[in-house]
Amino acid sequence: MDATLSDLLDRVTALGADRPAVSLDDRTVTFGELDARANRVAHALAAAGLRPGDRLAVLLRNTPEYVEVLFGSARAGVVLVALNWRLAAPEIAAVLGDARPALVLTGRGEAHLLPAGTDPLLLEDGYEAWLAGHPATPPDVPVGPDDVVLQLYSSGTTGLPKGVLITHANLAYTPRMGREFYGMGPDTVNLVPSPLFHIGGIGYGLTALGQGGHTVLLSALTPEHLLAELERRRVTHAFAVPAVVAALLTAPGIAEADLSALDRIAYGGAPMTEALLRRAIDVLGCGFMAVYGMTETSGTVVTLTPDEHDPGGPRAHLLRSVGRPLPWLEVALTDPVTGAPVADGEVGEIRVRSGQNTPGYWNRPQETAAALDDGWLRTGDAAWRDADGYLHLHDRIKDMIITGGENVYPAEVENALAAHPSVGDVAVIGVPSPRWGETVAAVVVPAEGAVVDAEALLADVRTRLARYKCPTSVTIVDSLPRNASGKVLKRELRAAHRV
Repeated sequence: MDATLSDLLDRVTALGADRPAVSLDDRTVTFGELDARANRVAHALAAAGLRPGDRLAVLLRNTPEYVEVLFGSARAGVVLVALNWRLAAPEIAAVLGDARPALVLTGRGEAHLLPAGTDPLLLEDGYEAWLAGHPATPPDVPVGPDDVVLQLYSSGTTGLPKGVLITHANLAYTPRMGREFYGMGPDTVNLVPSPLFHIGGIGYGLTALGQGGHTVLLSALTPEHLLAELERRRVTHAFAVPAVVAALLTAPGIAEADLSALDRIAYGGAPMTEALLRRAIDVLGCGFMAVYGMTETSGTVVTLTPDEHDPGGPRAHLLRSVGRPLPWLEVALTDPVTGAPVADGEVGEIRVRSGQNTPGYWNRPQETAAALDDGWLRTGDAAWRDADGYLHLHDRIKDMIITGGENVYPAEVENALAAHPSVGDVAVIGVPSPRWGETVAAVVVPAEGAVVDAEALLADVRTRLARYKCPTSVTIVDSLPRNASGKVLKRELRAAHRV
């Protein structure tokens, strides 16, 4: 494996400097250009006074410059702090106050989010001049595999995000993942719809780039643009959260589109209902691959391969799982309180021991100690394992509902509700109950053109689930609040029910 990101770029550039590396709309950067411009970034950072270990904050949409800055900062030993442009200005200020970057790079469209007094480098007004005059040769900066290269702020569902530290060694597994599990190679054309401030964007992008493949970025995440780029670029691979898959299926002309080059779509970041997955397989006609991971694991640690997607066949039950762990890491299920292993079929907290695991959180020693125990990362996710080793996600441990002493995992209830044809999207939460402690409440978005009859919906669910798992109320809404990862912000739904 590559020791550092610089080694990765050296290796793939040697496969062909004129090969396309990164594209956005009508722009394409070759590997040779990416290599040279990354070197200029590294020299420019040093000239600006940044030293190894300093922070460079980047507040940009997905652009080829983002990728060259990633490799340039890596070669300079500088840590790239990826800022979420979907946050509000006070949230950006809080992240910057935590990261304390020596320099901020942003674009015109995002600069207004920065705190007053920030003196950023603007992509459109100064970036090229900032690079000009610096050599295209590699800098003489010692960088090792255990050095931190990225600081990604996890898009938490419970509060302010934490700065997750990611090393060169952590990211060294992504090309292997691309080669051995995504089926990628030098001829891969890989679409990256997710923002690069997210591990599902920047980490997933390295899976194909690490083969010398072509990475395609999007300037707009609309169903129409997504479909157009899939066709125009002859995309072979893509990653999408379930919300993006659902949106793609609504694109005008999707049934007639030529997607014959599309080999597979990986999906993750949030649960996908079985109904949506079956419809996506029918409409798109490509392979699908479930992936489970998080920022703290530098991406995927569990996968359900395309061969294991078998709707209507003898292994259709596997569609309810996220797959099995990757062969180079360990996954355990344990009691969230005692830490003792749980038996197959019992729900426990997922723990991961892997070279992909973060070394910790920036400036958060207590949170780091709580999350990492003797090399094992506590994910906070609940799951059970079947006899064949497949993991079935239940929910976040913190989202578990305890009603009348019984544990209810929202994902199980959400799947039952989503099977009803009137339901387009759904979230299940626990709400206070003077009798039971908590009761189950459903928040439902109607399917397009449908009207939700709450009583009929609840009657249907009662035929599928134990009575204590069934919602006691149904709230109809136009949409569910989600964070940048596509995960439902259940704290906002719970807060609304407390009003």
